[in-house]
Amino acid sequence: MRIGSAKQSYAADAALFDSATQWRWVALLGASLLVFPFVASQYWLYMACLLAINIASATGLNILTGYTGLVSLGQAAFMGLGAYTVGVLQLRYGTPFLLNLLAGGFVAMLAGIVVGLPSLRVKGLYLAIATIAAGVIAHFLFSHFTALTGGTAGLTVPPASLFGMQLDTDFKLYWVIIPIAGLMLVGAANLFRTRIGRAFIAIRDRDISAEVLGIPLLPYKLLSFAISSFYAGVAGGLFAYFFRAITPESFPLLMSIFFLAAVIVGGMGTILGSVLGAVFMTLVPEVLKIVVGWLPLGGNATLILSPVRTIVFGLMIVLFLIFEPHGLAEVWRRIRRLFHLWPFRT
Repeated sequence: MRIGSAKQSYAADAALFDSATQWRWVALLGASLLVFPFVASQYWLYMACLLAINIASATGLNILTGYTGLVSLGQAAFMGLGAYTVGVLQLRYGTPFLLNLLAGGFVAMLAGIVVGLPSLRVKGLYLAIATIAAGVIAHFLFSHFTALTGGTAGLTVPPASLFGMQLDTDFKLYWVIIPIAGLMLVGAANLFRTRIGRAFIAIRDRDISAEVLGIPLLPYKLLSFAISSFYAGVAGGLFAYFFRAITPESFPLLMSIFFLAAVIVGGMGTILGSVLGAVFMTLVPEVLKIVVGWLPLGGNATLILSPVRTIVFGLMIVLFLIFEPHGLAEVWRRIRRLFHLWPFRT
């Protein structure tokens, strides 16, 4: 007999969803995602695909920063490597869609391992600066390796083809991007039920103690960089297929700041935080567009929006670090506890 919330087996304790209620919510979410593209407008289909891409990339960064404690501002560079790999393969060789995505993830993963090499010697701010340097190098390569990347003009990516059908609309891409993002989320959630994921958490909490307990720091840090970069590369590949045009300016430092903000705002070290943070930070610019559109600014609205967005991203990071360091995931947990205790809450 179960007593309280105690589990009767290790498998039950490690399950992703441990109650019938959670499974019902998952089923409801799945049904909603199936119905959504048939009732949504073109704008919301676009937003759904963009949200899924951002969630995939934010999840990768959360593996590195939230779970392993390694700060990175190079996520945009890894996405760029994945996007350009997919663009070149699709444009020049016409290789299959899924193979291109895996290749983009693999190229980004190799770059992530190289960038992660200094992580044994430096951490915190110094590691963040090292990843910024990687982003600068990637931007230089994208701009000047003209024979492969097209230089500042970039590449126009042909539409993907899957099972003989061209994915040339947001409706068709939705049925590919959403499942891939879902699989990446499930993969990340399962990762932290394994020895590797627990090693990442141990390194984050106290790396010296983890090493004393027999966890080799450099291999696991490089593995974390590799997995995070692979996620970014796949997300970059989806970005290339979604927007169909990539340039060096598609992956600026601001994009890396965006994903770091998403991880902090959503909640570091939680898969739910990756989702909530990416959704929140993706919708903030859309809300800003509406607000700026209401103001009597005339043709200056676009010029004002870009710096305002940067200020808002920075302000979000500061405010959440001060007032809610555990992010939106902790807010959600508090709301759930509130309803669990109602009407007996104190």
